[in-house]
Amino acid sequence: MKTIQEKKKIENYFETHDPKYLSEDTVFINMSNSELTIGREAVGKMLHYIYHVAFDAHAEITNTIVTYDKAVLEANFVGKHIGEFAGIQPTGKNVKVPLCVTYDLEESGLVKVARVYMLESVMMQQLTN
Repeated sequence: MKTIQEKKKIENYFETHDPKYLSEDTVFINMSNSELTIGREAVGKMLHYIYHVAFDAHAEITNTIVTYDKAVLEANFVGKHIGEFAGIQPTGKNVKVPLCVTYDLEESGLVKVARVYMLESVMMQQLTN
């Protein structure tokens, strides 16, 4: 188990998606299509786009596990489609999509690698039906 301070970093990240909790060379992997986003700044921009530009959304957390060097977040991505996403213009539709992310953590508690498992088929069905 991490120290309380290190554990608090990843828990704060789960709630805020603040890039300050990411390592400078963090790597996010979209496991649906193997797309990589590399670096704190790039990941911060990607998360901002998803949660605040394409959607007005948040992660509705259902479970978390944090160990010394790993963490897991199980949640629902919940929000309203307000901007272009995957070639789809804003629909104003509400979405609720299962999401799981596994994290590799540095000793300091910062996120080094994240593997994002999101049911994109569920997202697309909710946006297009």
